Amino acid sequence: MGVNASVLAIDAGNSKTDVALIGEDGTVLATARGGGFQPPVVGVEAAVDMLGAAVGRVLELSGAPAGSVAHVSACLANADLPVEEEQLARALHARGWGATVEVRNDTFAILRAGVDEPRGVAVVCGAGINCVGMVPDGRTARFPAIGRISGDWGGGSGLAEEAMWFAARAEDGRGEPTELVRTLPAHFGLDSMYGLIEALHLGRVEFERRHELTPVLFATAAAGDPVAGALVDRLAEEVVAMASVALRRLGLLEKETPVVLGGGVLAARHPQLDHRIGELLSAQAPKAAVRVVTEPPVLGAALLGLDHTGAAAGVHERLRAQYS
Repeated sequence: MGVNASVLAIDAGNSKTDVALIGEDGTVLATARGGGFQPPVVGVEAAVDMLGAAVGRVLELSGAPAGSVAHVSACLANADLPVEEEQLARALHARGWGATVEVRNDTFAILRAGVDEPRGVAVVCGAGINCVGMVPDGRTARFPAIGRISGDWGGGSGLAEEAMWFAARAEDGRGEPTELVRTLPAHFGLDSMYGLIEALHLGRVEFERRHELTPVLFATAAAGDPVAGALVDRLAEEVVAMASVALRRLGLLEKETPVVLGGGVLAARHPQLDHRIGELLSAQAPKAAVRVVTEPPVLGAALLGLDHTGAAAGVHERLRAQYS
């Protein structure tokens, strides 16, 4: 069994981790799920310990001896910069899980899961926003995606804050009227923005629950509110700006290229957002083919691993079939 274990695939997000052991023929030998991967919070070694628990379960379930895997393909949250990827790769290699180790930002897993070959661009909008691109010769395009200090706008948390900003100003007279004044506090059973601001500030509503306001923003936009609608349109502009830059960097702007959309906000398929993204992207990259990824990111990590090992196309197809 150890000889047959080709790729150890790891997709680690902030809230959960998926691990899969892939055989040389593309068969999924075992899978396991673990907790969130947050090295900025707990430190690199503790975060890798968490991965180790899930990896240990996969090896035990498959019967593969430790160290028998040819390659470890890890797509990790919080690996935002190449220097962080290198640090994490060293930490994973020290565990002896496989002969070789490659660490990438977790957005690459979503991209690879959504394309038939390692060629395309992905924009992911969940709690934050990020974009990556790749081509078969190994070149990539990426952004730091650390937040406002790296020029980012959007993501579920950012959208919720923007919605509250406009609603607060509308209520106290500094801004233009918007139905967000009513819909945002109503989500928490409150009757004013002042009440919501006070509840968040004093902890009566947990600050982390702000992300619940993002669907409220989209619903308010869909009901015709111009302020909410403008925020949805701006998100579309940000998505297309990132995708277009990545396509341009890789020389793909004028070529038929998949543009994969992922993350909770984009996967929700909001009609106004989808329409505006399609409209703007067709103007800037008319040959881009937009699709929303539905496959699990761990599939992308596994496919990246098979790319690394030089596996035949049929092996890739067999693996993908098990996740379809």
